[in-house]
Amino acid sequence: MAEKLGVYIHIPFCRSKCDYCDFYSLAGREDRMDDYLKALLAHIKETGPLSRGHQVDSVYFGGGTPSVFGGKRLKALLSEVEKRFDMARDCEISMECNPDSVDSKLLTRLRRAGVNRISLGVQSACDAELASLHRPHTFQQTAQAVQAVRGAKIKNLSLDLIYGLPGQSLESWKNTVEQALALAPDHLSCYGLKVESGTPLDTRVQRGEQLPDDDTQADMYLWMVDRLKKDGYLQYEISNFARPNCQCRHNLKYWMGRPYAGFGPGAHSDFGGRRYSFVRDLDAYIDGVLGGGMIIDESELIPQRERGGEYLMLRLRTTRGVEEWEYRREYFLNFDPIEQKLEEYERQGWAERHDRRWNLTPTGFLLSNQLIGDLLAIQEEATLESVLPRLRHCPLNRNAVLEEHKEP
Repeated sequence: MAEKLGVYIHIPFCRSKCDYCDFYSLAGREDRMDDYLKALLAHIKETGPLSRGHQVDSVYFGGGTPSVFGGKRLKALLSEVEKRFDMARDCEISMECNPDSVDSKLLTRLRRAGVNRISLGVQSACDAELASLHRPHTFQQTAQAVQAVRGAKIKNLSLDLIYGLPGQSLESWKNTVEQALALAPDHLSCYGLKVESGTPLDTRVQRGEQLPDDDTQADMYLWMVDRLKKDGYLQYEISNFARPNCQCRHNLKYWMGRPYAGFGPGAHSDFGGRRYSFVRDLDAYIDGVLGGGMIIDESELIPQRERGGEYLMLRLRTTRGVEEWEYRREYFLNFDPIEQKLEEYERQGWAERHDRRWNLTPTGFLLSNQLIGDLLAIQEEATLESVLPRLRHCPLNRNAVLEEHKEP
């Protein structure tokens, strides 16, 4: 059976740049859209033959704002993917859009091209909060966009929301969630605001602008988890909730450690046992692809031991969690010290066990960076202890063994 593969296509164009955004995106570069299309088509054509033995079951157009790229260009990209890759008949094809950048005509064209899932960047139901982030839309435009998505007969709709915004209170966050639920989406992504270094929001915060404190953000998160559960949205990852059978297949690839191939400046891939990314420069990417130049930014072969760490780090972001024999079988690592720590988390209400499988609770998700970091440290210590007998019997190789097992 062919291994499943995800395809990610980065569309870096935006009408404007939001204050919190750290993704590689550009405003005012429409002049290079046609050249960028040529580069993407050439790159997809070149990569397709390397995917033999894989079947693409998810395609994700991320950004930037893919919808500003235009229906004709997006259709051409999808046609090329279908031509160069083995596409599953039930392939999930997702498109990120801003509410102000879609209408019935564009959405109908996308649906006819094969798009079956739309992710709308709503972020807030409060226009003042949207304006504070320099978002290019109002909540009324969100409602109109949702109506257009449904009118175009695209059945799988996701809404993105952010809590912890400047000027946001617990009550305004509750109102945002309630307004989003009233639009009856199939999926919700609800993220805590992260202030990225070098963004305009970072500058504002450094100058003294206040954000909701940690306790308020924790209240926002825990209330939201409970509220969405009551409305039938099951949590399957720290920030993601879905109606039954509406989980995002593509994003699950990242958290479950499945292979994916990316295209575009700044796009990342995990394919063929190697993780790599492309230059975060639109012009350099276009010139490199069309002119035969270098477009790889970083590339590394991931050793199995590091994959074991990623298993803990990524799977514990999900409600599926980790399982003892999965861990032992795939990575040949001892689960006992990990389980002892998880039992400690269980006593604190941060983790729960179902048979042999462990996952973090909503309260544990709030502390996930610290909790997972502690587990990774325990894993590293256990790995070093496992090589001590080799050190005793092979003293001449002691330095080589330590070098092999140190952190990269």
